[in-house]
Amino acid sequence: MIPYLPADRRARKARICQYLAFAGIVLIAPFFFIGGPGWTDGPLYKSAWNLGHILFFALMTIAVQPWRIWTGWRLWAFATLAVFLLGLGIEVLQYGLSRQMDWHDILRNLLGLWAVLAVWPRAIRGGFSPPTVWALRIIVALLLLAEVGNTARIGVRQYEVSQLLPALYDFSHRDPAPFWNGPITPTSGNRQSNRQGQLKISLSTNRFSGVSFDNFPGDWRGYSHLIVVTYNPQDQPVPMTLRINDVEHDLGNNAYNDRFNTRLELAPGEHRFRLDLELIKNAPAGRSMDMGAIRRLGLFTSGLTEPKTVYLRDIRLE
Repeated sequence: MIPYLPADRRARKARICQYLAFAGIVLIAPFFFIGGPGWTDGPLYKSAWNLGHILFFALMTIAVQPWRIWTGWRLWAFATLAVFLLGLGIEVLQYGLSRQMDWHDILRNLLGLWAVLAVWPRAIRGGFSPPTVWALRIIVALLLLAEVGNTARIGVRQYEVSQLLPALYDFSHRDPAPFWNGPITPTSGNRQSNRQGQLKISLSTNRFSGVSFDNFPGDWRGYSHLIVVTYNPQDQPVPMTLRINDVEHDLGNNAYNDRFNTRLELAPGEHRFRLDLELIKNAPAGRSMDMGAIRRLGLFTSGLTEPKTVYLRDIRLE
């Protein structure tokens, strides 16, 4: 069946855009529920994937053409409400499929709608003065720029991460959150060294307490040792566990014998641990760890009788 196309050139162009938008919706819609970033994927892929919400709802707006029903502020109000409710429904369905709900996705959905309403001729015709139209366009453009700019910043940051080797972390960062999870805060470096900073790890009396490091250069091939420098300000040793795993482990069932685990006894003062990467490579039972795809590093303790504080001063390969 051949789609109907009006004889008028402008109407024909609008109808073609509508048909293409419908085709785009059909292609993109399944990805709300299948595929997408997983546990092992990095922040850049996740951020770029999230921009798809803007594209999908922009296409949906072109396909549905809500300006045929409403005009002026009624168009913006009712279309915004409809997209908000639809986006909320999608998030609830995703949660039911064991995917994570993200309220920021609803804002991205609205941005897709607003981007079309701000520039589509029939959507802004009638009911708006020229200054109002341009004010709406500027606001929407700034919101879009913030979203795309955030992805660009993550891209720059991930490029910087890829260039860190042999270091695994840049201690000059003011915010460790994009790299670490857990009770960790940056502090100034100690006077006896030229280090730019160190990381303070606050350990509690929970059964397990510590930090996880999951944003670092993952290709450790060509190096022979992992260096970890810590500082313990207490008068007593602090026993900690270091665990390291690759992407394959993350995709598996998290078996204890499928990763590298070792005990680190943090004596009072500064201590430098030098770990053989060959031991790390051969740690998983029945296979070799993929040293070109190291994904996660954890440093934690268990069963403390009182809170402790330790500092991480360096982590690198050699």
